[in-house]
Amino acid sequence: MRVRASTVVFGLLGLGRAAPTASSYVKAMPPNAQELFKESMVWMDTMYDKSAGYQYDSSAAAALRHDTRASIWYAFGLLARNEGCDAAEAEKIIRNTIGAQFKVESEEWYGDYQQEPEEPYVGSPAYPPKIYGTWDPNSRGFIGTTLVMAMEEFPHLITQDTQKLILESLHNVTKGDEYRFGHLDIKKDNLYPAYSNPSIMRSLVSGWTGRRLGDRNITMSAEKYAQDIIDLFNEHGTLSEFNSGTYTGVSLFGLVLWSIYLPKDSVMAQNGPRMVECTWDSVAQLWHPGMKNIAGPWDRSYGYDMNRYVSLMGLWLWTFIGKEKSPLIANPQIMSHMGDYCWAPLFAALADRHAKLIPESVVSSLAEFHGEHTFTASAFYPPFDVATRNITTWLSKDLTIGAESYDETVVGGPGRAQEAFNPAVVQWNTGHEVSFISLYPTEKALDVAVSPGKLSLSYPHGNSSSLFTFVVGTFRDKPTVAGWEDVQGLDVSVAGNVDLDYTLSFGGKRGGGSTPLRDFEFWNFTYTMPEGFLGVPTVELDLHVS
Repeated sequence: MRVRASTVVFGLLGLGRAAPTASSYVKAMPPNAQELFKESMVWMDTMYDKSAGYQYDSSAAAALRHDTRASIWYAFGLLARNEGCDAAEAEKIIRNTIGAQFKVESEEWYGDYQQEPEEPYVGSPAYPPKIYGTWDPNSRGFIGTTLVMAMEEFPHLITQDTQKLILESLHNVTKGDEYRFGHLDIKKDNLYPAYSNPSIMRSLVSGWTGRRLGDRNITMSAEKYAQDIIDLFNEHGTLSEFNSGTYTGVSLFGLVLWSIYLPKDSVMAQNGPRMVECTWDSVAQLWHPGMKNIAGPWDRSYGYDMNRYVSLMGLWLWTFIGKEKSPLIANPQIMSHMGDYCWAPLFAALADRHAKLIPESVVSSLAEFHGEHTFTASAFYPPFDVATRNITTWLSKDLTIGAESYDETVVGGPGRAQEAFNPAVVQWNTGHEVSFISLYPTEKALDVAVSPGKLSLSYPHGNSSSLFTFVVGTFRDKPTVAGWEDVQGLDVSVAGNVDLDYTLSFGGKRGGGSTPLRDFEFWNFTYTMPEGFLGVPTVELDLHVS
């Protein structure tokens, strides 16, 4: 933020960055960012319900209900485009969103935002509070950061009355976020500094708002919280929430805001650029331009192939190397998890300033694969990690193998989601598509060894009841799989002390042994231990592209 005075109050508004004239704002974006902006807005225009002042839910599974978060992202896009009545519609959306903010200070969801205008009031008799269910505390960050961006980029387009409402709303956000203290056994709230993407957004919104309102307590609280995030990052030069096609994108979004909207005396402004650069250094080594995927392992994923679901890293890659070289297809709105495409206008607006934080050599390396290599890193996510996680990923022209050793307090990683935590991942080019093998986590600890063409996995705390479950992709040219020999384009040999007689089932939309994971149908290869087994369960995969 460019306002330095510590005495700014509600009455002193409209002091944000001097933006280009409205008609030139989009034209000033780099070409790739302009393309992302325009294509995403054309799609979102079709989902806007002008009579309600909200976007319809884009999931096509909501019977014409609306979506608050997507609406506020669209509002930012309207301000950026500013054609016809765009600014007036944006202001309508903003006022609707703020009007439905929870404002009762005694409620845990104070300062949060309604997820859709159709939902009952959280905490009412028939709609009891459930964190990440009836209310999502991370919405404070998603919506709060967007309001900050609107104030910074377009103060000349937002009326004084609405600016006052925005600042009051952001004050509620910062106070409400102070109710979050990472205490799972009491309120099931998991916001620790290690939860990278919302913690970075929380720090930004609080740090910006505290300075804008001249509230030293809010400002200092934000700085202290940000320092905890920075200290964790400094341990290994990595985000605690490591390597996520979606959430690395959110963290980078927040770190860019740290870098451009806060004054030089902020620890966020001082450290944000370095953290962006270090994160992209890891991404560039894990990104496989030929397969258009970030190689595993993935701490939290919404799919197994970035060519089939909308990832936020895919949006960033579009802005840097172009749509054709990104994982996004011609019409991203038909991909899985398409709701994140609504974030595109904000990413486009930040693209030029984001790119300036990254060395040109890193950006240029994203365009094409530069040969076989091995990447190693470490990450730490307290209080869930008992010890540092160690990551090794091997990448070759048509095959990648990545895995991480961990010892944690829960099954499924810090997100406690077995379907999202992918601690060992194989991807290969079948000649027609990218397919995958992913270990479905069933244990709190895993030891791994990765080398060219080989993946070894063992459970240090395992026993005779342990099992290794591999989620394996489907194949358009071979829809029926009877065993490893039917896996298209990859020769798989399995060894170890497991019972080599595996079970095979199918997870399909219309039937099978289970339902799809993150919208992906899959084959399930499961190995158990021999009867009476004693020792450390181990399985080894020998992998070669055929």
